[in-house]
Amino acid sequence: MQSLWMLLASIMFAGMGACVKVASDYGATLPHVVLFRGIPSVLLLFFWARFTQRSLRPPSWKLHLWRNVSGVTSMWLGFFAISHLPLSTAISLNYTAPLFIAGWMLARGGSQRDPVRIVAVLFGFLGVVAVLRPSIGQDHWFAALLGLGAGALSAVAMMQIRELGRVGEPEWRTVLIFSCFVCLSSVAGLAAEGWRSIDILAWLALAGVGTLGLVGQLAMTRAFGLGSALLTAALQYTTIIFAALLGIVFWGDLPDAIAWGGMAMIIASGLLSIWRTYSEDRIMRGQNTVVMQTSPAQTEEQENRRV
Repeated sequence: MQSLWMLLASIMFAGMGACVKVASDYGATLPHVVLFRGIPSVLLLFFWARFTQRSLRPPSWKLHLWRNVSGVTSMWLGFFAISHLPLSTAISLNYTAPLFIAGWMLARGGSQRDPVRIVAVLFGFLGVVAVLRPSIGQDHWFAALLGLGAGALSAVAMMQIRELGRVGEPEWRTVLIFSCFVCLSSVAGLAAEGWRSIDILAWLALAGVGTLGLVGQLAMTRAFGLGSALLTAALQYTTIIFAALLGIVFWGDLPDAIAWGGMAMIIASGLLSIWRTYSEDRIMRGQNTVVMQTSPAQTEEQENRRV
């Protein structure tokens, strides 16, 4: 049941996307949005770490560097797409990360004959085409390409997060360092653009970005930490559905049948890719367990039999 926390996270992230769109409509710049996304997480996690006397020094700055370069860039591109595209379209493009991971696995050659990943890539590609065809005009293609770029860079960040987990890096420190990088990037953006006066509704929307993003992050961390990883990863795709509903209610962005079908294909692609990745990880863990449980005497006896 702990995986159901991901439903709350999905609602929060869809609401955060809606707040990003509202803030942009009422004059907030992209650096404003990024800054408010990072500040609450930095404050909460920093003071919590100090209160509980936890170390802030990571075991590997190199892994954090690559995770944050890809993750922060993905956030900027994703927020730009949300600001310029229908909410459901932008969120769908942001959630193409598993499609890129499956494509990367096939490109490596080791899984090139894996029919599951081939189907996942095909479904994802057709889904992206279906979502884009009826949803955007010629003046929105740039934003759509950046949305796809956000999905691709998110895939890179996901793989770096897996590496951080393997070296024993706790989730809270990964999120804290990421949020610090987010804030630094927004300060650089504000220094380049200058501070702009914005409407009161934009301030309220920015507060929503920070609050909903933080609650969503905490709920997602709880879901992945205590629930089934596979079920939690599957439930995160409900964000696309919640975003589509918000787009219909507040902006009148009603996707047609082809767009709905495209969203379904993107979700199916992600689920296939996630299932394949977790099944392979489970097999590898099982093999490692067998190797560790084999005693030196048994290993020597097996070698003698082979000889």
